[in-house]
Amino acid sequence: MSGSANHQFRKAKSLIASLLCSVAALLVIAPLGLIFFYLLRSGLSSLNVAFFTNLPRPVGEPGGGMANAIVGSGELLALASLIGVPVGVLGGVYLAEYGTARVNALLRFVADVLNGVPSIIWGVVVYGLIVLPFKSFSAYAGSLALGFMMIPLIMRTTEEVLLLVPGGYREAALALGISRWKTIVHIVMKTASKGIVTGVLLALARIAGETAPLLFTAFGNRFWNRSLAEPIAALPLQIFTYAISPYDDWHRQAWAGALLLVAMIFLINLLVRFLTRGRAARVA
Repeated sequence: MSGSANHQFRKAKSLIASLLCSVAALLVIAPLGLIFFYLLRSGLSSLNVAFFTNLPRPVGEPGGGMANAIVGSGELLALASLIGVPVGVLGGVYLAEYGTARVNALLRFVADVLNGVPSIIWGVVVYGLIVLPFKSFSAYAGSLALGFMMIPLIMRTTEEVLLLVPGGYREAALALGISRWKTIVHIVMKTASKGIVTGVLLALARIAGETAPLLFTAFGNRFWNRSLAEPIAALPLQIFTYAISPYDDWHRQAWAGALLLVAMIFLINLLVRFLTRGRAARVA
């Protein structure tokens, strides 16, 4: 084969590879585009002031909104963060700064396994630990299930970003006589703070749309929650309830709730992208 023919053959292979990659990229993006398109078409018309301010109407009566579910989701996420963030961050600090190689390998393996546990299993576990003994669904039980789901993800993310901090920072601080815990808190964690926040936001985005564990723990209700020891509404639960109902108005509100939930997760991921811009380069 001549040089010219060989050059043309390589160009053809390169073009085919580029086309295949472009098609693969479109196939990855297409589902997200279809989801947004369908949610906008089906739910945008129901996103009005009443949707954000009113409680659900009685069964079969049109109108109402999901104000209690929106507030309930915020409460559950806040309580879950109080459980998952401290444990996850401190676990990540232990893995990056303290543990032995054997112990750390075991903890990483356990965290990776827990990351793959189906969410409904967390719901069943908390149902057995909290709901059955106290004989009541509650916001506490729902937030505990979601908090458990956050811990392994935050722990592994925190470990990775702490390991990106150059060892020279630690050595310089220790050489100046700063204690080890102060070095970790004031220098290492401060340097990796954006990465830690990113891990927390990713964990929040993961649990924000979970329905299965809340069915066994929070259970949901149609009114304002007056006590954290009682069942509480949440957007995923309300969407599930409305979606399986026989009423067209509830179906439209379910689409609106799904659109709001996807928009929230989308904004969280945009914030993550903003926080991680150039982070690796700055740490290095």
